[in-house]
Amino acid sequence: MPTLILCRHGQSVWNAENLFTGWTDVDLSEQGVEEATTSGDRLKQEGIEIDVAFTSVLQRAIKTTYYLLERSDQLFVPVTKTWRLNERHYGGLQGLNKDAAREEFGEDQVHIWRRSYDIAPPEATAEQRELDLADRKYQGLDHRVIPTSESLKDTLGRVIPYWNDAIAPELLQDKTVLVSAHGNSLRALIKHIEGVSDEDIVGYEIKTGSPLIYELDDNLGFVSKHYL
Repeated sequence: MPTLILCRHGQSVWNAENLFTGWTDVDLSEQGVEEATTSGDRLKQEGIEIDVAFTSVLQRAIKTTYYLLERSDQLFVPVTKTWRLNERHYGGLQGLNKDAAREEFGEDQVHIWRRSYDIAPPEATAEQRELDLADRKYQGLDHRVIPTSESLKDTLGRVIPYWNDAIAPELLQDKTVLVSAHGNSLRALIKHIEGVSDEDIVGYEIKTGSPLIYELDDNLGFVSKHYL
């Protein structure tokens, strides 16, 4: 049976500061490094052998991936990085303190932006947009695919095609696949794998830096899951 390991990156420095992060490329906090290394140790203790790994192009997810592989003595495993596994783009909210955003826009409005399935936050400012377009990580992309803001539904729209094209074919070869990414890109995968409703997926909580292991059937149907 194919095995899929989903891991949300360890705590980032902006997580620790209660800031909206999205596509902002911030590092792991000390706690985040500890979460990732501890989980790598667990992978080694459990003897879990990974065949291939996928991650985003944001350093907090990339570093989590390599901590997991390093601590489990599997640094040789091939890793593919893609913007399609990036965190949801929080648009004009990126960099704002979440409590300050609630004061500015109201508790109800911020809750809608964070927890609705198909309502995106305000679009990125012109300055934020320029930074995204100038970022070397996205230089090879058509500017039209780089978002200015995303709902969870929008995030699914870029994650699931990548699942179908790149991740699922590896699983169909009975490989053990690690996807080390972000809260919302992983929610997109979980919604697809488990068939979670639009209403329920927005409140689905995923532990940081803790591998979630899925057992799938030969057609990649959901069988069982557990945290390591």
